[in-house]
Amino acid sequence: MEYLDFELPIKELEDQLDKCQLIGQESDVDVTNTCKQIEKKLEETKKKIYKNLTAWQRVQLSRHPNRPYTLEHITNLTKGTFLELHGDRGFKDDKAMIGGLGKIDGQSFMLIGQQKGINTKMRQYRNFGMANPEGYRKALRLMKMAEKFGIPVITLVDTPGAYPGLEAEERGQGEAIARNIFEMCRLKVPIITIIIGEGASGGALGIGVGDRVYMLENTWYSVISPESCSSILWRSWEFKEQAAEALKLTSYDMKKHKLIDEIIPEPLGGAHYDKETTFKTVEQYIMKAFNELKHLSTEELVAQRMDKYSKMGEFNK
Repeated sequence: MEYLDFELPIKELEDQLDKCQLIGQESDVDVTNTCKQIEKKLEETKKKIYKNLTAWQRVQLSRHPNRPYTLEHITNLTKGTFLELHGDRGFKDDKAMIGGLGKIDGQSFMLIGQQKGINTKMRQYRNFGMANPEGYRKALRLMKMAEKFGIPVITLVDTPGAYPGLEAEERGQGEAIARNIFEMCRLKVPIITIIIGEGASGGALGIGVGDRVYMLENTWYSVISPESCSSILWRSWEFKEQAAEALKLTSYDMKKHKLIDEIIPEPLGGAHYDKETTFKTVEQYIMKAFNELKHLSTEELVAQRMDKYSKMGEFNK
């Protein structure tokens, strides 16, 4: 397990617990009471730390290297039924954006999301989860396919942003994202969107329009990352913590401002501490949303989605 800077007190106690248990195994000394005391203190420390996280600490947790990424979510949700589909039929297959068909609890879904990669080689292969225009066009192709066959869509958002390179701009990055938002607003099948990690800028919005939008507890969703915001306002990345607070990017901020529908709770310590529980909870929220949406007519579905997004940003003078 890798630890973040604010998790070091937990690491120290876990190391003490391991040593205590090792002494008990290798000698005749009874260390049961000592181990129980350390376990109790460990639990108290975890609760104290994770119940009082700052916005920046939640950003750090959303990027934790042990956190489950899109493919791991899909594999566990579909239990071996996932069939990946490739290509945008225009340029190439973008490895940062994955999508395909799979079954969750016997119901077929089109699953789409950004994949970051779990090591250096895979991160380079997946372009660190930053999709090019062909990635968004592939996502749209799969959504239109789902619409044709009446299959609901699930999108899993986890990206530091759309790829900002020159080639991406030449191939119409902005247009591809805008087209996706436009088409998703009027897609004639249910769309369930879940922020499972980072939800940055237009890169997230390109697959982020949904009838139900959920965020895992320790994720963030914002027009810009704290580091980039800090570099623009203060000409330095040193103020990223202040930027994170000012951006109001946590799941609780998003829920408060009615920009998402619900927060999906994570196990104590984050999704990576108990992946099985995380996957089960995500599945429960998916099926709950699907059961709420499946009885709506096409006209009701699209009208409710349009109304939902039209209300965002309203204010009273």
